[in-house]
Amino acid sequence: MPLSLINLVHNLAGRRIVLLGDLMMDRYIYGNAERLSPEAPVPVLHFSNEQIALGGAGRVAAGITALGGKCVMVGLVGEDMAGREICRELHQANCDTSGVVTLPNRPTISKVRFIGLAQHRHPQPMLRLDYEDASAIDAQLEARVIDLVDRYLESADALCIEDYNKGLVTETVCREAIARARRRGLPVMVDPGPIADFSKYANASSLKPNRPETSRATGLPVRDPADYQPAAEWLLEKLNLEAATITLDKHGVFLAARDGTRQWIRSRERQVYDVTGAGDTFLATLTMARAAGADWMQAATLANVAGGLECEKFGSVPVTPGEIVQELLLESHGRLGKVRTLDQLLRELEEHRAAGKRIVFTNGCFDLVHIGHVQYFKFARSQGDLLVVGVNTDQSIRRLKGPKRPIITQEDRLGVLEGLESIDYLVLFEEDTPMRLIEAIRPDVLVKGQDYSKDRVVGADFVESYGGTVALAPLAEGRSSSNVIQRILEAYGS
Repeated sequence: MPLSLINLVHNLAGRRIVLLGDLMMDRYIYGNAERLSPEAPVPVLHFSNEQIALGGAGRVAAGITALGGKCVMVGLVGEDMAGREICRELHQANCDTSGVVTLPNRPTISKVRFIGLAQHRHPQPMLRLDYEDASAIDAQLEARVIDLVDRYLESADALCIEDYNKGLVTETVCREAIARARRRGLPVMVDPGPIADFSKYANASSLKPNRPETSRATGLPVRDPADYQPAAEWLLEKLNLEAATITLDKHGVFLAARDGTRQWIRSRERQVYDVTGAGDTFLATLTMARAAGADWMQAATLANVAGGLECEKFGSVPVTPGEIVQELLLESHGRLGKVRTLDQLLRELEEHRAAGKRIVFTNGCFDLVHIGHVQYFKFARSQGDLLVVGVNTDQSIRRLKGPKRPIITQEDRLGVLEGLESIDYLVLFEEDTPMRLIEAIRPDVLVKGQDYSKDRVVGADFVESYGGTVALAPLAEGRSSSNVIQRILEAYGS
């Protein structure tokens, strides 16, 4: 699946999304918290700097455009500084704000977070202050919002609804928006609000509640793996959805789809720095993937990857396609190992190069791996970001070294090399020289041992012709496969 998902990531650009949801401004006030107040046993925050960022549906909008989508935002702001800041941030994120309605008597929803740093590092949230009016909008404004959504759906690929239960996504607005999108054959992705009754989301394509939201709406537990499927199926059937995706924080997501898919998609273990925006990123990616033609399994897998990446960032920083691709490549190593065919290798190296990675190549038989090999690979890996090792097949070694070699078969040699941390990719080659591999891979650095002079290194002239370099690795004296074999013969030979 990794390569098909990578192709899907590249196909996200240009998708047109109408986003209906509650806009918010996230304000972060940073300061050093190194003493207690003499007036009360509370920390004193010594102001350092302040940052603002899009919150709520604004994070979804920024996530959509960061993935290459075209987003039209339909939402509300107040006639105040925070409202103007939100519109400015949306413009900077390349989001169309023509559907954002400014209201003179309703404050822009703002969340002010005070972040303390101990010894000028380790930022930790200390307090959050909220400004909001969460009352439901009136019938006149409901009609205006529905008309805006309807107008933009004419040229859209999908409708996305981000509901924080702040008064915009009323039952009337929600039901009408879903109905009008579905009549046009458009997918509708919904992140529900923290409410007990999900009936207003009926007939959407998918719903993305988290554990507490799911449990509140279904009345079912969502604590253990055995709980996931019954709760997801309840949502699927009761709300007439195409798919239910229950996000499970660090445990990933459970997908139940009308096509019969029932899958717990796990997340790899991460250094979670800040969960802010993870759900918004999940929704943005899920919407973009379905708009690009992904099936539910592909869309949920991509969204799970993107949401996990967001957790590794502090604050609201959109995840990019390049980051998702690199994460998919990393996960493929965990599942597929390091051995690739040449075609597979070239496709993955193309993605690494696009991310600015420097590719190193070396080759050899690597029969009876010893400390000299280990040191050699460490040196090679230090010359760049990724080390690709070409390994002679058994047949090519017999041609080069005679019928008694190799001692170790190619399957076992690959298995041993795969356990070395310094090696990123392994690829077999049948020819007497690695020239075909070198010409296909076009490494930035070609490495051989110092027992070669540069003019004897196969492929050196070719690599230098396009600006690459050749590095000669120091050798561990007296260490070679031939020496090991000779010592064994001396010790055990008759």
